[in-house]
Amino acid sequence: MTDAFEPRSDFLRAMQARGFIHQGSDLQGLDEKARSGDLVAYIGFDCTAPSLHVGSLVQIMMLHWLQETGGKPVALMGGGTTRVGDPSGKDESRKLLTVEAIEDNKAGIKKAFAHFVRFGDGRHDAIMPDNAEWLSKLNYIDFLRDVGRHFSVNRMLAMDSVKLRLEREHELSFLEFNYMCLQAYDFTELYRRYGVTLQMGGSDQWGNIVTGLDLGRRMGLPQFYALTSPLITTSSGAKMGKTAAGAVWLDPGMLSPYDYWQFWRNTEDADVGRFLRLFTLLPLDDIRRLEALAGAEINEAKKALANAATTLLHGAGAAEDAAETARKTFEEGALADSLPTVDVASAEFDAGLGVLNAFVLARLVASTGEARRQIRGGGLRVNDEALGDEKATIGRDALQAGGVVKLSLGRKKHVLLRAV
Repeated sequence: MTDAFEPRSDFLRAMQARGFIHQGSDLQGLDEKARSGDLVAYIGFDCTAPSLHVGSLVQIMMLHWLQETGGKPVALMGGGTTRVGDPSGKDESRKLLTVEAIEDNKAGIKKAFAHFVRFGDGRHDAIMPDNAEWLSKLNYIDFLRDVGRHFSVNRMLAMDSVKLRLEREHELSFLEFNYMCLQAYDFTELYRRYGVTLQMGGSDQWGNIVTGLDLGRRMGLPQFYALTSPLITTSSGAKMGKTAAGAVWLDPGMLSPYDYWQFWRNTEDADVGRFLRLFTLLPLDDIRRLEALAGAEINEAKKALANAATTLLHGAGAAEDAAETARKTFEEGALADSLPTVDVASAEFDAGLGVLNAFVLARLVASTGEARRQIRGGGLRVNDEALGDEKATIGRDALQAGGVVKLSLGRKKHVLLRAV
């Protein structure tokens, strides 16, 4: 968004003030549409995993603020497009999933949304359709004749998602080449069914989104709009939502509320203000006060970020428990009962549980190779004692009160292994 443009709608004001805007089409027209109270917008989410992770949270928060400012959010499940695979930002084809696996993933993904948007039958209530409803019923010949004739292969080849793969001489299947056609068709179908006129997404989706705008124009439909968010990386260049132990999932069954709280507490100093704007509902005045803190006081801003983000997803009680667990663990040095706990058969300790496997079981590292690297760097501890031998084992004598042993990665990530 250009500095000269000053939005009048509450929606674009919120998007601009909180840092959600990377690129947009006809912002003046979109601003007027938002002010009318008739803005219906969608973001698509493919069903490639049993949960979404923090990397999708920017888009989810865009739908949240759309609803808060008088628009209607549409969270489109990609039950159909997941069967094809989006080539955007990838150097190789995505693994194709069975219909059953897609349905299971879709059920898991739906759980996260209820914490961020309000679903129902009202004018501004969110809905969650699945593009399999129309894509699975398409007749290929009819689609080519009625829709396919509007696509320019020249323009499709110029899209970054296609061009970069070809320049690197990485294979791009015909199946993937069709992905942007299906996504563009989604836009037109969502307009016909629900009055959707805005598609939002990450900046890597710009080519796919504007293809939908062009298709709508060629098919004689009303003005469509596009709005993308920046791809979020940390100040050190790391990809948002990835840790040494894997993705930061939004499902408490895949990542505990405590670990979620710790993820935000460990935010780099330079990212605190930006993340407070993007990932919490805190008022902007409060955020400006928090990001102005310096020195050791910046830790208070990080705790505020962790509390607000965890409250939004897991509830205030879970955020308070996580904060209290962290306080006991780090400030008092206590072994907090509410630390994440993984049950391990007692026989494993009797035989001597290898430390490499122990840290993988605890999900503190993704592999035994990563555990070795952490040991060489002095990053792993057992019961607060630095681990120096990758061949060491954890026996029953290491179990503390309650039959647990404390494993630590660095000074901020802890998991209890409990003998059962």
